[in-house]
Amino acid sequence: MKQKTLLIGWDAADWKIIGPMLAKGELPALKKLIDNGVYGNMSTMNPPFSPMLWTSVATGKTPDKHGILGFIEVLPDRKGIRPVTAKSRKSRTIWNILHNQGYKCNLTGWWPSFPAEPINGHIVSDAFQKVSTNGKVKSNQQFKPGTTHPEELIYTIGDLKVLPGDINDEHILTFMPKAGEIDQEKDKGLTSFAKIMAENTSVHAAATNLMRTTEWDFMAVYYDLIDHFCHAFMKYYPPKLKGINPKLFEIYKNNIQGAYKYQDMMLERLIELAGPNTNIIVMSDHGYESGNKRILKMPKYQAAPALEHRKFGIFVASGPNIKKNEKVFGLSLIDIAPTLLHMYGLPIGRDMDGKPALEIFKNPTQPSYIDSWETMPGDFGEHSGKNEINTLSDQETMQQLIELGYVDKPDDKIENAVRKTEIDLKHNLARVFLGKKDYESAKEVLLELIEIPKDYDTIPFYLDLITIALQEKDFTAAEKYLNIIREKDSELELNTTITEAKIHIGKGRYKMAIELLEEAIKTKPNAEIFYQKGRAHVLLKAFEEAEECFSRAIFLEADNARYHQAIAAVYIQLGNYEEAAEHALTSIELIKYFPQAHYTLGEALTKLGDLENAKIAFETAAKLKPKTYHKAERAIENIEEQLAAPTDFESKATYKYYDNQIVVVSGLPRSGTSMMMQVLSNGGLTPMTDDLRKADTSNPKGYFEYKPVMNLHNDNSWLGEAQNKVVKIVAPLLKFINRKYRYKVIFMNRDIHEVVQSQQKMIGKDPGTLPVKLLNAFTKQLNDIAFWKNNEPGVELLYVNYTDMLKNPDKEIENICKFIGSDLDKKAMKNSIDTSLYRNRSVTKS
Repeated sequence: MKQKTLLIGWDAADWKIIGPMLAKGELPALKKLIDNGVYGNMSTMNPPFSPMLWTSVATGKTPDKHGILGFIEVLPDRKGIRPVTAKSRKSRTIWNILHNQGYKCNLTGWWPSFPAEPINGHIVSDAFQKVSTNGKVKSNQQFKPGTTHPEELIYTIGDLKVLPGDINDEHILTFMPKAGEIDQEKDKGLTSFAKIMAENTSVHAAATNLMRTTEWDFMAVYYDLIDHFCHAFMKYYPPKLKGINPKLFEIYKNNIQGAYKYQDMMLERLIELAGPNTNIIVMSDHGYESGNKRILKMPKYQAAPALEHRKFGIFVASGPNIKKNEKVFGLSLIDIAPTLLHMYGLPIGRDMDGKPALEIFKNPTQPSYIDSWETMPGDFGEHSGKNEINTLSDQETMQQLIELGYVDKPDDKIENAVRKTEIDLKHNLARVFLGKKDYESAKEVLLELIEIPKDYDTIPFYLDLITIALQEKDFTAAEKYLNIIREKDSELELNTTITEAKIHIGKGRYKMAIELLEEAIKTKPNAEIFYQKGRAHVLLKAFEEAEECFSRAIFLEADNARYHQAIAAVYIQLGNYEEAAEHALTSIELIKYFPQAHYTLGEALTKLGDLENAKIAFETAAKLKPKTYHKAERAIENIEEQLAAPTDFESKATYKYYDNQIVVVSGLPRSGTSMMMQVLSNGGLTPMTDDLRKADTSNPKGYFEYKPVMNLHNDNSWLGEAQNKVVKIVAPLLKFINRKYRYKVIFMNRDIHEVVQSQQKMIGKDPGTLPVKLLNAFTKQLNDIAFWKNNEPGVELLYVNYTDMLKNPDKEIENICKFIGSDLDKKAMKNSIDTSLYRNRSVTKS
């Protein structure tokens, strides 16, 4: 049987609203698809602007490749601006490729699809449904050339177009029973309602007509109903926000649910017309904020309404070879085109950014690939010649974008409108690079933008530069940019609390960050504030406080993958491994390509004894990191060792020799580290030492120090030279080792009072007077080492008691040799120990 697929776009559809409605039985058509198919989140991209996103759906590519970078663009001759069109696109779409392969395609309402392309099939472009708010005349003459393909199609479907004046009292009262109370002189809510309903009803009428009257293999239909209803009425969505007029709330409070119900009614008809053997996909490009993050007063910011777009949309698919009633994870907009190509048995372009969603199929087959569809010769149903649309020719589209707040009214001076548009598009490109983690490309564009004349608001560019600086851990640059913003934003309209807290955390000022965030919680708490406060507590090793913060963040924003990963890592520290695994899995369900979440899952599963799945988690983490993930690689090696020969890991010792391992002697100062270096050196290990610090009365046999160790926190690149040698590293610097290598750490454990007494004597102070602060600091260091070793898969650590080494050297030396995993000269090691140097026994002992 011939493959048929119907792709339906519901702009801004969101599971947070859909979930409760499904539970009440209010969306029966969508529920039918879910019960007979798969469903899950659909992650969006940055920035979440609809023409960019829907073009990414159609091409499988990010906006820097497909060329749609906003709602409007500059004309090629730079003499004006216009809404983006199909001719703005630089990449071939799924319907272009299917046309080339002999399939018949229908397209209705896709944004952007005007002017309609000459494909094998029918296109009703996004120009068809557009109306002005006062449109009253219905005539085929009002349609401009390019509205449909073929052109004569307009004479068949022209009368299907619905105008705002066609929306009558019965339609309105179904959504708003109290509509009669609206003062239409002051409140334009009914005008917006009629326009949105008219346009989407037009799309549906055209789509159902094509489904009934034409042959097709692929069909795509796009509705902006939910998105536009959200922009117009989300502020009235229950629960009522503070500051919302109670009367208006009662009038408009059911409009959002009404939009979903109407969309579901239209879906029911599409399913009926598609037939039982058709693959049906319903998806949205992003979600829409319906909770306490709704914005009542939009800031003056480019495309500010997009600030309410949530990063997860919906994905539902049903069909003959699609799994039944199963949740899928980790899908992105750019995965749709590759998945569709795979459905039709066609190769995927390697230059596509997305991947086929093989997990949705009952019987998946191996995908095939070609370098690119862009360079393939042949007829792809594309436009030929230059785009000859005149300056601001699409006034209806432009006016709608202005009304929605996506576009400012163009400056009367064309040159100013062109300049502003060019700047906005460059900024969008920088944000695309930022979303792809291509920080260098993003930075290059942003540094160019901040040099523009002073009459343009450059604060958004500095905000993005701060984001990059924080990602690159350049906290000094982030602080510099933040200060510039504060100079420019003298009235402090912009809330930079979280940014400042991140900088404090990055610079090690954890308590300052917590104090700042606690003040913010008093005024306007949100999930990110609690998350950042939790991060600071983690770095202070205050894991119970961190757990409380992350829990509150998740309560406020349950679908944030970072929050779940963070609390999972904390639960591991607290020994709650089942909770850790559960939250790590939730994090992965939300964002499939999240290496830290996979790593944390691996840690939790290791603790739970599920080594096979732990290995898979670590392998996935390593695979997802763009650079070598040394920590994950060491963890994989550990798991393989355990699987091959189960070992007691409580002491963090495999008693196995690793090629090119680095032996480290560590401990608190004056805990016997120099003695251990002497022992290992005489036993046959080559010490890394520069002999710059000479022996003295405190250490008559030498210190065995290496100067670069003191700068380990700034430069650990030299550690490769320590392979197959032994080096002394004081305890506080251990956390700065290069994770690329394997380490055998011999940690000298000595009575802490003796350590302090020895230090006091060494610096000429009374050894009988024990400074409490120093004792507490050393105790904390020892606790930190215990946490550190458990979280470093490339590190094995053996505690060696200083007193035991002196009193029973044979046993300790035997254990040390076994730990290092190589034969050493045990007799020479024992002869290195001089018990006469044990001069600072604790005065607290009897």
